[in-house]
Amino acid sequence: MMNKNFLLLTSYFLLVFLSGCVTAPVEHQKEADFHYTMGISHLNEGNIQAAFVELQKAYQISPDNKEILNSLGLVYLHLEEFEKAKDLFLRAVSIDSEFSEAYNHLGVTYSRRGQWTESIEAFKKALLNPLYQTPEMAFYNLGMAYYRVGQYEPAINAFKDAIKRVPLFPLPYYGLALAYNRESRYGDAAAIIARAIEIDTAYKGDKKKFIEDIKQKLLTSKGDEESDFRDYLEIMRY
Repeated sequence: MMNKNFLLLTSYFLLVFLSGCVTAPVEHQKEADFHYTMGISHLNEGNIQAAFVELQKAYQISPDNKEILNSLGLVYLHLEEFEKAKDLFLRAVSIDSEFSEAYNHLGVTYSRRGQWTESIEAFKKALLNPLYQTPEMAFYNLGMAYYRVGQYEPAINAFKDAIKRVPLFPLPYYGLALAYNRESRYGDAAAIIARAIEIDTAYKGDKKKFIEDIKQKLLTSKGDEESDFRDYLEIMRY
């Protein structure tokens, strides 16, 4: 249902053609494009090592390409090599200050390290670009970052902004339920989580399946994740 720390990477992984982004000779650029495309394909399939190899090859040919930097940063993020991931995302946004996907990934990196102030700043920068195609992801991540530091009203607003943009995106509903619960708005929390379960394709309205899934996840969860799962079970009793 949700990934580690409930924070979202940009889930597009579309094949962005890179020609024209750098000044390498045409044949070299075609080779970089090929390795980049292969790397993204492997990343989509969850083959992190194969993605790493291909994206490293692309990077060696075109080290100043923002898309390659961003994608290679994603690989390091998956490998939990956060400092390397951060450096690559920072390089990507230094090339393009409106590169929202890289700012979102940078925010996730900071969040995974518990650097909530930095993550909030990065998510806000992602949202400055009016052409950002998936702002619901940054709004959701921003909401979770505010939630983690106990700023529930800004969290609620961010979750609502995510829902406004993509009403059938279930994760902000789960986050909103958590925030309502912490503000003792128990009826609102119960109503929102019911809506989340209804639109979540993993459950399709099956509350019993949701509860069983959460109980199973509790067996191996810890920290913030464990706390959230326990809160979900509490909300389901309302």
